[in-house]
Amino acid sequence: MAKIIAFPRNPCCMRQRSRHAEINPDLLAGEPASAMHVGNHAMRVQPIWKSRTHGILMSVVLPARGRPGLLNRCLASLMRQTLSPLRYEIIVVDSAPSSASRRVVEHYLTRPGTGPCIIYLPVESQESPGAARNHGWHIARGTLIAFTEEDMIPCRDWLTQGLQAFDGISQAVRGHIAMPMAGLPSANEHAVKSLEQAEFASINCFCLKHVLEELGGFDERFGAAGCEDADLYFRLLQADAVIADAPLAVVEHPSGAEPWGASLRQQKNMQFDALLYKKHPHLYREKIAAAMPWNYHAIVAALLVLMVALALDKPLAALFAAACWLLLSAHLCLQRLRGTAKSAFNISEIVLTSPFLPPLAIFWRLVGALRFRVGFI
Repeated sequence: MAKIIAFPRNPCCMRQRSRHAEINPDLLAGEPASAMHVGNHAMRVQPIWKSRTHGILMSVVLPARGRPGLLNRCLASLMRQTLSPLRYEIIVVDSAPSSASRRVVEHYLTRPGTGPCIIYLPVESQESPGAARNHGWHIARGTLIAFTEEDMIPCRDWLTQGLQAFDGISQAVRGHIAMPMAGLPSANEHAVKSLEQAEFASINCFCLKHVLEELGGFDERFGAAGCEDADLYFRLLQADAVIADAPLAVVEHPSGAEPWGASLRQQKNMQFDALLYKKHPHLYREKIAAAMPWNYHAIVAALLVLMVALALDKPLAALFAAACWLLLSAHLCLQRLRGTAKSAFNISEIVLTSPFLPPLAIFWRLVGALRFRVGFI
């Protein structure tokens, strides 16, 4: 029977200099925070090695963040893998620990029968998904590391297919992401659906542990932007690593309802593209984007001219700039509407957010350029 294992603070990657999270002892000990003495290192939870320690070949690193329902769904799929449960373990790295998430893990630990080992690692962290993955793979006992996330549904033979792709030469493996959808997607779903064509994504990939150690794991400076997997992929390419394909190692990414205006909030992640560009300028231009779309710059230029014209009391210039801004924004709306759902919710979001997307995108690119000191416009 697998047991809950908790680990004290431990640096996950020697090449990363960022601050690492600490284990949350309250959730494991069942004591309220007020009962803990701040700074008392003796109160930290120590490792409890009561689960199987031999025979594990593959470790699944599963970052979780305060969504127990999704965690339950993902764990249910991981517990039903065709790979022998004696050959793999599941490491749940909970970056937003809660009693609800812990109960989900305990449910699978107390089920009858012999299942895979489950390591539950609650961490007090506001860090990036890359930091959670670093915590997970660093304590993994398998020589192969499989990465996914709590909102994914791995197919039954996901681990078996990933394992078969390691032929003695491969050092990393990329699986396939499926996003089934009834009807046309919304604008937000359309952006997420592009993951189906991603060359390498951390929600479905496998890597030899020693390769992660040599590369330094995930770069935790990327925050919640999701660029850390592209950075790892680029470093694998630059190291001439052998990356194999496992098209039958499928994880399903069910579409979830995004709040209205999500596209505007997502522009904040553009600042981390600057870091990715700084580290890998040629690969970024080749595989991510050659440059900002021309109409983004044109919309921002029209807005600037409009503001200057209004400030200088030039009505004709202001009228011309406003017309250009409206026409360019309408063109962007039509681009975003193409191939997406024609529901009132989706249309209203596209129409009302399109004029503001270019200014926000360029603003956050400038923030990234200044933050990471790189020419990135």
